[in-house]
Amino acid sequence: MDITARAARRLQQIMASDNNPALCLRVAVESGGCHGFQYMMALADCADVAPAEDTVFVVLEGGAPGTAAAEKGGADWMEIAKGKPKVVLDEPSLELLQGSKIDYTMELIGSQFKIVDNPRATSSCGCGTSFDVKI
Repeated sequence: MDITARAARRLQQIMASDNNPALCLRVAVESGGCHGFQYMMALADCADVAPAEDTVFVVLEGGAPGTAAAEKGGADWMEIAKGKPKVVLDEPSLELLQGSKIDYTMELIGSQFKIVDNPRATSSCGCGTSFDVKI
């Protein structure tokens, strides 16, 4: 899972404005939408991460823009992730989104975090919130 530099900057801005270095973007895939699956995104606190079920992607300092490192399990990842932009996915969602990118888009109708370049998606709706997968 890659996180674009634009998405990382926006997550950093949200953490700063909320004065919450433990804030993360939780991304999930649920069945539904007009194409079978839909992307769900919400801001969450790292305290809600279940190390046995979730994978946390942390944008590391000094790393190339758009790269993310997966840190999973134990309290160590919380120290590594503190104050850095981070994205959390549960295992079933990670399986459907592996190889995708999280971007932040700004359009006339609003701005949003968005999944782009999902290699598993065969088609998607016009607004990009639902998709079909290769079986």
